[in-house]
Amino acid sequence: MSGRRSAAAEVWETLRAVVLAVLVALLVRQFVVETYQVQGVSMQPTLQSGDRVLVNKLALRLGPPRIGEIVVLHPPLNTPEDFIKRIVALGGQTVAIRDGVVYVNGKVQPEPYLPTSCRGPRTMGPVRVPAGDVWVLGDHRAVSEDSTIFGPVPLTSIRGVAMFVWWPPRAARLLPRNAGVPGAHC
Repeated sequence: MSGRRSAAAEVWETLRAVVLAVLVALLVRQFVVETYQVQGVSMQPTLQSGDRVLVNKLALRLGPPRIGEIVVLHPPLNTPEDFIKRIVALGGQTVAIRDGVVYVNGKVQPEPYLPTSCRGPRTMGPVRVPAGDVWVLGDHRAVSEDSTIFGPVPLTSIRGVAMFVWWPPRAARLLPRNAGVPGAHC
C-alpha cells in the first residue's frame, strides 16, 4: 500500500511542479519579457522582417524612455497589430524633419544607426511632443508608418523595449540604444 501512496505522491508532486512552471511562465510573459516577431521592412536595416526580438516589459517602469531605444508599441490607429519603431523625441521636445534629417529642439539628432540611404526625402514639422508621449520613426523612413503619419505615441501604448534579437541565430545580437547594422543599406 505504501507503494501506491508513493506513486500517487510522485504524480501529485510532478503535477504541482508543472502547474507552478506554467504559472511562472505566464507571469513572466505578461509582466517581464515577451517575444515579438518583426513584420515588414520599416525597421531595416536594423531589423529584418521575420526577426524575433525579446522585449523587456519592465524597462519603462524602471526608468523613462530614451532617445534611440527601439520599442514595441500599439499605435494610435484602428489596428490590432503592434508596431516596432525607434524613439527619436520625448515629451516636451520639438521634432522636425528636413530633407530626411531629424531635428530635435532645432538641433540635428545624431543617428549613427541609420545609413544615409534610409533617410529618404521626408520633410515635416516642427511638432511639439506632448508630455507623456514620444515621437517614433522607423529606420527605413521611406516605407515606415510611424509618428509622421499617426502622431505622438502615449507612453501607456508602449509594450516594452526591444533588447535582443534571438532569431534567426545568425542575426542574434543585443539591441543597445542607437543600435544599428554597420555598413548596411536600405
